[in-house]
Amino acid sequence: SKHWAFQPVAKVVVPASKENPDWARSDIDRFVIAKLEDQNLSPVSDADRLTLIRRLYFDLVGLPPTPEELSAAASDDSNEWLATLVDRLLESPRFGERWGRHWLDVVRYAESNGRERNYMYPHAWRYRDYVISSFNADKPFDQFIREQIAGDLLIDAGDEQRIATGLLALGPKLLNERDKEIFRMDMVDEQVDITTRAFMAFTASCARCHDHKFDPIPMKEYYSLAGIFRSTKTLYGTANTQGNRQASQLISLTVSEPSTSSSADGEEEIKSEAVNTTKGQAAVRKQLTALQAQNKKLAKQIAQVKEGDGKIAKLQKERAELQKAIVAAREQLAAPASKPTNAKKKGNAKSPPTGPVAMGVEEGTVENSPIYLRGETDKSSGIAERGFLTILDPQLTQPILDTEQSGRLEYANWIASPDNPMTARVLANRVWQHLFGEGIVRSVDNFGISGELPTHPELLDYLAGRVVANDWSVKKLIREIVLSRTYQLSADHAEQNYENDPDNFFLWRHTTRRADAESLRDAILFASGKLDLIAPKGSPVTELGDGEYGRGSSSQDLAAEDHHRSVYLPILRNAVPEVLQLFDFAEPSMLVGQRQVTNVPTQALYLMNSEFVTENSDALAERLLGNSAMDDPARVDFAFQLVLSRSASEAEIERSLAFIQRASDKMNAAEKDKEKLVSHAWSGFCQALFGSAEFRYID
Repeated sequence: SKHWAFQPVAKVVVPASKENPDWARSDIDRFVIAKLEDQNLSPVSDADRLTLIRRLYFDLVGLPPTPEELSAAASDDSNEWLATLVDRLLESPRFGERWGRHWLDVVRYAESNGRERNYMYPHAWRYRDYVISSFNADKPFDQFIREQIAGDLLIDAGDEQRIATGLLALGPKLLNERDKEIFRMDMVDEQVDITTRAFMAFTASCARCHDHKFDPIPMKEYYSLAGIFRSTKTLYGTANTQGNRQASQLISLTVSEPSTSSSADGEEEIKSEAVNTTKGQAAVRKQLTALQAQNKKLAKQIAQVKEGDGKIAKLQKERAELQKAIVAAREQLAAPASKPTNAKKKGNAKSPPTGPVAMGVEEGTVENSPIYLRGETDKSSGIAERGFLTILDPQLTQPILDTEQSGRLEYANWIASPDNPMTARVLANRVWQHLFGEGIVRSVDNFGISGELPTHPELLDYLAGRVVANDWSVKKLIREIVLSRTYQLSADHAEQNYENDPDNFFLWRHTTRRADAESLRDAILFASGKLDLIAPKGSPVTELGDGEYGRGSSSQDLAAEDHHRSVYLPILRNAVPEVLQLFDFAEPSMLVGQRQVTNVPTQALYLMNSEFVTENSDALAERLLGNSAMDDPARVDFAFQLVLSRSASEAEIERSLAFIQRASDKMNAAEKDKEKLVSHAWSGFCQALFGSAEFRYID
């Protein structure tokens, strides 16, 4: 095909500006300004420093800056202030939590199956943590690909690589399907779809029932690819009960998880017997409750310790050990439900693994796939030998498959090859989309003929080339983009530009975007002082085991007392926490490279009436009033810094204090407690800040 995306990545020549030769600060800028001039457009002015600082914090780590960080960055008068800030944010552990969540959207991460039988995945969290640590370590993206498709087949494969293959096991499954071949092919189709769309933006699974209607992917080649996954055993580990006709075991890991801990102030030690496998469920659950209570107590102690106090390191170390004990207890609670009792009665099942386990895949019986007419498993027309799509021939060599293995390793290498014209382009486009709101190719999950054309094809090839040249480093790609002048533009309006390019296709300004669901929740917790930045071990879902999650239930109850970052909240299909669902969280049953953004009344009503927002407004008010060194104007200014990442103007301070006074006057008759009256008034002021458009939107 002559379609642009199937052609080799071009070695592009960086253009020179004709009208604004001094505007560009980087090669990225030179591509952008050349296109703007071709379209008779002009870039707007640069963003002011405070706006840029807030933008960088939310884009790179998903959190606002602390007042101290804001002040330090704003007052840094060195020429390298911006590069220094970017480097610090890229090295923050918060970076992996932010950018790992982007990838979890793509791979439809969830902790339950969904569909008619919503069985839980109590060990899915290991894949989540693998993704976060991979982004923090700046793992080369080609290696990231290989580990997720064929980690178990790599030389010296360890637990990390086996956990990575959870990508292939996380998808929703029709667990009450009676026909095993239909179930098998549905799961294979899901694996074909996730690997081709996530890494290459191909819609290859459209060729399951017929030749692809748009792209040159014949049905036979789809089944050649399907044969690779038919030769793979998927271990997803749901309970074996009458309602679940397609139960599975799990991968056994070699890691050991300590189960001892002691409280910070010398309270009774909770010993390893707390999670001894010989103890009953009731005993383990009782000890888990004690562990969790101790964990909350430690979290409060850590929050109260001042920065720089040597005690904080000791408390954090003790809490880390405590959380490992919680993981071990949760694993023990999940284990009994994982036993395949029905299969064992029939004598056709192995004993479930003991110790730490994970979702993932391993090699199965090597076989080719039948070609099923219209995708119907009772109508075949021959056999398709295992192989790959020829759509990228001849620039990408077709590897010869090992007859003794599934072909996943060769498939992973084929996708991750620097000669693959799709993979680096798709990665560069995904990164660009998260930084600008739209990709250079706006159909981020479809680079095929039915997808959109790139607005800046030469720039996309330049970025793809940089990906490969920089050893597939995501952090280096992000750094180069955010240090460009294009990224640093303001979101100002320019009428003539708007008339010619209302959708900002050609990047004449930065697009104002609403903060995503996780950033909004985390920013509220951050401002109130309740955000727990220590990454939790495991997931509350593990305690529930692998049974079926209640119909009509919400995982809100699991998340209610959780003050960790939102990436660690339990994500159950059909039961996403309310605060995430209302603000356009990615549908966890689907591959989502770009979230929808809505603006609906229920979002405003949530910020006005939800218990979560009112509790955190109360906490922020308490935080402000508890600082006796501040007078009321200073408290207002500090609230603005925490919530809006800027100081309040004199007029805003005056209006805010007037609002607080009016609120106090209205409540005066009903509230006799003077302190409570003042606290309620300040809480209303804090909630007004949380409800403001300036809080919700990033310029």
